[in-house]
Amino acid sequence: MMTLGAQLYTAHALCETTEGLAETLARVADIGYKTVQVSGVCPYDPAWLKEELDKNGLACPLTHIAKADLMEKTDEVMENHRILDCRYVGLGGFGFPHVTVEEMREQLLPVAQKLHENGFYFMYHNHHYEFGRENGERIIDKILSAFPAEVLGVTLDTFWAQVGCADPAEWVSKLKGRIPCLHLKDGLYEYNPEEKSFYCIKMAPVGEGNMNFSRILTAAEAAGTEYLFVEQDNCYGEDPIDCLKRSYTYLHSLGLQ
Repeated sequence: MMTLGAQLYTAHALCETTEGLAETLARVADIGYKTVQVSGVCPYDPAWLKEELDKNGLACPLTHIAKADLMEKTDEVMENHRILDCRYVGLGGFGFPHVTVEEMREQLLPVAQKLHENGFYFMYHNHHYEFGRENGERIIDKILSAFPAEVLGVTLDTFWAQVGCADPAEWVSKLKGRIPCLHLKDGLYEYNPEEKSFYCIKMAPVGEGNMNFSRILTAAEAAGTEYLFVEQDNCYGEDPIDCLKRSYTYLHSLGLQ
């Protein structure tokens, strides 16, 4: 069964202090979310965060950690994740197209292997760059070849895959066995009357854009996805908690919780 979660990066402007983070967790739990991904929030003590999560009936299965901390403080990162009871250790991106897959493998394969040896799973999050081709080969295909499936999973971002001219549902299926976590992010093609033009790269609450989430969710279930994290990087001046609520309402209407 897949569980809905909120990617806290959606509300990162509300989580710049521990007080704001605690309040955001309570508001997210009040919507009905059972899990969160901790990303883009203020510095926190893992024991304090675990208490706040427990207080609100929330779990944190996935994070995003700075690349430098992953490489230079791997033991500390693992200990912090043990405190949070969090198996999936995420990276939000590696800096493509300004780096190479070979550099990524050299720097992160030892980290991914160490995480695997200690019961964790390294999760890489894509943007649109990873679907670009170099000498005819997609960067994401090169990444999947460079890292064994048992040490690297992919938190596929549906919106960024679509921006990269890829079919999100197709890629969810391709990633079967290494996609326990998925970012649900909708994309809206909207007319701007002031500039008399359309903007296709605009994020929206899930269900309010053009993404085919029926196909995506069917593919996710077949691929063995466990956690579906709602994310909206930019809420364009709207209350991010309200955006998370609208996404939850839509997904809950499809039978998810």
